[in-house]
Order: sequence, then C-alpha cells, then structure tokens
Amino acid sequence: MQKTAPIHVLVTAQDFDLAAEYEAARTLSQNPGAIVMFTGLVREVYPQEDSAQALTLEHYPGMTEQALQRIAAEAVSRWPVQCVRIIHRIGTLLPGEQIVLVISSSAHRQAAFESAEFMMDYLKTSAPFWKKQSRDGESYWVDSRESDHQALQRWQDQSQGKG
Repeated sequence: MQKTAPIHVLVTAQDFDLAAEYEAARTLSQNPGAIVMFTGLVREVYPQEDSAQALTLEHYPGMTEQALQRIAAEAVSRWPVQCVRIIHRIGTLLPGEQIVLVISSSAHRQAAFESAEFMMDYLKTSAPFWKKQSRDGESYWVDSRESDHQALQRWQDQSQGKG
C-alpha cells in the first residue's frame, strides 16, 4: 500500500503568508511532532553597491507544477511525512522578497528536516524555473551552482543504496 499525505503545490506571482501556510500544514497533519518550514529570500547579489537589482523567474505553466508535484510525492514516498507544501513565486522579485516556501510535517523532527532539505535540493537543481538577474539595465541568466548539484547527489546516492 502506497503512503499518502496531503500535498499542496503552488506556483504564483503573489506573495505567501507564512503564518497561514504553517496553520494549513498543522491542520492537515495528524498530531505532528515537527513542522519544518524553509523560506527562501531573494538576496542582494551586489550588497556593497547601491544599484537597483531584481530577479525574474520564468516557467512553463503546467510543466512546472507537475515537476514540483513529483518532488513532493518523492519526499512522501521516502519519509513518514504527514503533510508537504511547496510554494514557488514567479515574476520579478526584489531583494528581501520571499521566493520559495517548503513545509514538511512529521511525527518526528528528523523526517521533517530531511524531507524539507530533500525538496529544496531538488527545487534548486531540477525544477523548471529560469532565473534572470537584473542590475543597472543589464540582465543575465543564472545557472544552478555546483554546490547545489553536490547537495542533490547525496539523495541520489541514497536512493541507489550508496549513501
């Protein structure tokens, strides 16, 4: 019998409310012992300079949501989680704005922490988002970092019995 847990995936230009999302996860969970929330923020790329900058995220509607759904479902299959929520913003965002939210609840903290970290590692490397950094009227596309791919490798090694 396959495990099930409520999964909520949303790709939106709108900001999200941390308290409301936490409460939704808590309500959907059954007697959770841990709820782990990760909120990613747009950071300043050039903090020493006072020039305007932005991060623009693009995606393919439908395809992106399906990819996030697969990431969440994989987390549910690997850990005894009770609820999973992923919200990822698109459009043009400024430094300090929320860009991503991952929530995982479980009866135990280790499963909640590991599943949330797993989802973030996959989001950083495998989710179909295209990021463009802008500053002073110039822009360039941003690739995922080697360190993101190295973080992902440990989950792949574990699934292949190497970790």
